[in-house]
Amino acid sequence: MKNVSGSKKGRPGAVRTGRKGNKQVGSGGQGAQALEGRKPTPKAEDRPYHPAGKRKAAKERFEAARGRHGASSSPQQRTGRPPQRKTDDSELVTGRNSVLEALRTKTPSTTLYIASRIEVDDRVKEILALANHRGVPIMEIMRPELDRITGHDSVHQGVALKVPAYEYAVAEDVVERAFAKDEVPLLVALDGITDPRNLGAIIRSTAAFGGHGVVVPQRRSVGVTASAWKTSAGAAARTPVAMAPNLTQTLKSLKSMGLFVLGLDGDGDVELDGLELADRPIVIVVGSEGKGLSRLVTETCDAIVSIPISSATESLNAGIAASVTLWEVARRRRARDRDRDDRVAGLGDEA
Repeated sequence: MKNVSGSKKGRPGAVRTGRKGNKQVGSGGQGAQALEGRKPTPKAEDRPYHPAGKRKAAKERFEAARGRHGASSSPQQRTGRPPQRKTDDSELVTGRNSVLEALRTKTPSTTLYIASRIEVDDRVKEILALANHRGVPIMEIMRPELDRITGHDSVHQGVALKVPAYEYAVAEDVVERAFAKDEVPLLVALDGITDPRNLGAIIRSTAAFGGHGVVVPQRRSVGVTASAWKTSAGAAARTPVAMAPNLTQTLKSLKSMGLFVLGLDGDGDVELDGLELADRPIVIVVGSEGKGLSRLVTETCDAIVSIPISSATESLNAGIAASVTLWEVARRRRARDRDRDDRVAGLGDEA
C-alpha cells in the first residue's frame, strides 16, 4: 500500500521519540557490531583476577623457580611443619594469701607475676621479699595481661605465681609418716568430686582440723588445679594430696594398715554425734552431692555415717559435709586427749 503523502515510509525502529516528543533518527546500523555476541567466556584458570587463575600463576612461578634451583625446593621440604609446642603442665596460683603461703612453704616456683601499680600491703611486701630471697623471677605486667593469663573469672588480687605441675603423694606413705610421728592418721578420700572449689575447701578443712592428707581418684575426679590452690588459701602447699589409681583398692590397702573407712551418706546407719571410731585411725570418704558414694566404695566402708540436719534441707555440699565431720572428729580427739591428761595428772597426785 502506497503512502498517500508520497513520502517514503521509514523502516520500523529507525525513528525513536525523545523525551519531549521530538522524533530522532536512529544510528542506521552503525552500532550493530556492539550488539554482536562476544567471544566464548575464558576458563576460570585463564582469567588473571580469578582465584583459580592466581593459583595457576603461582604454580607456574614455582615451577620456574624449581627449575632454576633444583627439585629439592618443594614447599613441603622448604617450610615443613612448625615445631610442636611442648605441653606446659604448670599451674598459676592466684591471690595474695595463696601465693604467700606457697612461697612460705617453699613450693617450687618458676615466675612471679605482679600487676603494674599494685596496691602494696604487708602481704605483697613479704611476697616480693620471699621471691627475691629464693631467686624466683619477678615480672611486672599490666593488669589486663594478668587478667588474660589467669582467666577473666579469676580473682588474682594483682599477683600470680607460676608453679610446676602438682606432685601427688602416695596414700600409704602419708599414713606411714603419721604413724612415724606417733599420731593417729586422719585422711579424707573423695569419690566422684569434680568441682575444684570443693577439693580446695576440703584440703583447707583437712589442714585446719589436723588431717594428714587427702586422697583423690585418678579417674572421674578433680585434681589439684589453680582453682583448688586458690580455694585452699595455700593449704595445698602443706597438706599432701595422694592420687589413687583405683580408689576401692586404695581404701582396702589402707584398711590393711589399720585404718577404718567411714563413708558419708544421708541414709547412713550411724549418726555423726554418735560416732565411736573418731579416735581411731580413719579415712573419711566423701561422695558427690548428686550421686553420693559409688557402690564399690560403699561396700568397702566399715560404717556409713550421716550428719543430722534439718528436714527442710535436702543435703549438704560435699565441702561442708567434710568440714562438719572433720570438726566432730577433731573435737572428740581433743576430748580424749584431755581425759588422758587428766588421768595422768591424777595418777601423779596419788603417787
